[in-house]
Amino acid sequence: MPGEKLRLRVLTPGHRACQGCGQALGVRLALERVEVPFIVANATGCLEVFSTAYPYSSWAVPWIHSLFENTAAVASGISAALRALGRGEVRVIALGGDGGTADIGLQALSGMFERGDDVLYICYDNEAYMNTGVQRSGLTPPYARTTTSPAGRVRLGNVRPKKDMLSIAVAHGVGYAATASIGYPKDLERKVQKAMGRRGPRYLHIHAPCPLGWGFEPEKTVEIAQLAVQTGLFPLVEIEDGVVTGVRKLPKRLPVEEYLKHQSRFAHLFTSEEGRKAIAEIQAIADANVARYGL
Repeated sequence: MPGEKLRLRVLTPGHRACQGCGQALGVRLALERVEVPFIVANATGCLEVFSTAYPYSSWAVPWIHSLFENTAAVASGISAALRALGRGEVRVIALGGDGGTADIGLQALSGMFERGDDVLYICYDNEAYMNTGVQRSGLTPPYARTTTSPAGRVRLGNVRPKKDMLSIAVAHGVGYAATASIGYPKDLERKVQKAMGRRGPRYLHIHAPCPLGWGFEPEKTVEIAQLAVQTGLFPLVEIEDGVVTGVRKLPKRLPVEEYLKHQSRFAHLFTSEEGRKAIAEIQAIADANVARYGL
């Protein structure tokens, strides 16, 4: 478009992501509007696997691979090294999936927040351990079917609530914390730019649907992401210095069935009375989000 700056091609074509991969779309949207030099610390996971198969790399910026559990610690070390070298103009962005953020990497992330390290941490939330076989994570939603929370006569899939990582980040006193979705690209890009305009620890949680793990056609990725927001199941909010400063309103909210029915991980909920009760519980979660944030 006239007047727009050219995008930096951070993640080049030719990587091995699945068709319709929400994570691949998310990383492009998140990083290609960053206007300062930066280094990426990337946890083990789908993003690392599909973008860096030896001897090739799709990354056009300095990129450092870490383990599942220590991405935030590695990013903190990079930030400290840059500060010691007097290279404060170079920024640090850490990337992790839901498992590497909310489960295995939570201790390192908490330390990064508590120390006040100058890092933007971005969680790409596809709601399970997709890279290792679609196992349940702390961000898997209730009643979703995964390989470690199967649906059957005993349970209707995952029985635990989705961990509230936004509130966890805010509880640490981070200056900027927000949720975003690949279904709303301009909102996502704006939040990244806003986060990069600040110093200290910042947290961005991006909802990134996975066609393979969730069970939907690849061409529906953006639609599924939008439905999560439009039903109230994934609210888009910004919190600065502990205060909610931005909320995406829902002029016409959809029932949660409109989101659930497109995904095979929830198909079992539509076949029994117990499943219908579970859908009502999921609707209550969306209703609570609407009330909490004034959606």
